[in-house]
Amino acid sequence: MNHGKKRIAVLGSTGSIGQQTLEVVRALPDRFQVVGLAAGKNTALLARQIKEFKPEFVCYQEQKTQAHLTDNEYELLSLEELASHTRVDTVVIATAGKAGLSPTLAAIRAGKDVALANKESLVAAGEIITREAKLNSARILPVDSEHSAIWQCLRGETQPASQLILTASGGPFHQCSLAQLNEVTVEQALKHPSWQMGSKVTIDSATLMNKGLEIIEAHWLFDIPIDNISVLIHPQSIIHSMVEFIDGSVKAQLSCPDMRLPIQYALSYPERLANPQLPRIDWSNIKALKFESPDFDIFPCLKLAIAAGRKAGTYPAVLCAADELAVELFLSRRIKFTDIARLVEQVLDKHKAIANPTLEEIIAADDWAREKVSQLNTGG
Repeated sequence: MNHGKKRIAVLGSTGSIGQQTLEVVRALPDRFQVVGLAAGKNTALLARQIKEFKPEFVCYQEQKTQAHLTDNEYELLSLEELASHTRVDTVVIATAGKAGLSPTLAAIRAGKDVALANKESLVAAGEIITREAKLNSARILPVDSEHSAIWQCLRGETQPASQLILTASGGPFHQCSLAQLNEVTVEQALKHPSWQMGSKVTIDSATLMNKGLEIIEAHWLFDIPIDNISVLIHPQSIIHSMVEFIDGSVKAQLSCPDMRLPIQYALSYPERLANPQLPRIDWSNIKALKFESPDFDIFPCLKLAIAAGRKAGTYPAVLCAADELAVELFLSRRIKFTDIARLVEQVLDKHKAIANPTLEEIIAADDWAREKVSQLNTGG
């Protein structure tokens, strides 16, 4: 079944997910067409992408770099204009942090299919985003491997899940002691054992904050209580998540750890497409699939995220913002690895939450959290 090429806008095209999205498009040029590209500061790579994919619309952060890109014919748009443009069928939100929130809402309000790889949008404003999606008949297509796995397991089921089980590789430190974690370097934290990801997501994966954010996301994506979502450490990263049903039956989605697969599934949904570039599992090489419960003492960020998700209101927005800034401080070597959780916890403790917040209140809570992290880090 072919209805012509699906027209795609990739927001965050120079990041890890953005580049892998373009790899999928490159492998399936008769199915997908890139009509929009948006990027931050990596103008050199954006210029190469524009030359290759010839998009109609472009957005970039550094306006002064326009001179580098004028060899190509395109219209310069804002993120929101690009995300909601009538020429776009599917918007891939691959920007990290709060930069993804406004274009996500713009795309949803325009009734687009949104292939969502930005965790923070749904964590901070899940109630607003899911409500707007229903109002505008927009589909949120999860790109995270864990949420894609759950989505695939739920497909065809007529009854809701009784439990969602998110798997986590455990990152590079799941067998470390607290003393060892205190000495972790930036280089060690950026060496993920299973996945190729951007630096922010890689650090979040090392602290397991990533998994906590995914619990809150899954709550909104699949309309299931946070207490019915659990996490298992699975170092082999073959099972990407599992769904348990009312009769005790469990469905799991398995594949090689390669982000191109969930990206492609979001783009091609409801079809599956043959892509010879995607790896296959070699079952003869898999000796065992192991599972263990996460240690909340070693991974306090996971515990903090679950608590923030339960409390709801503006707590998840504060969690996201505090973590984003704390991770930046760690990556710039201004705090220790274990200080990420400490700073996030201190900010959450000081927060006076608002229940059922408006978008403006969510943005204000985000700003407050960033300011509070800076104050705490400078002793203010």
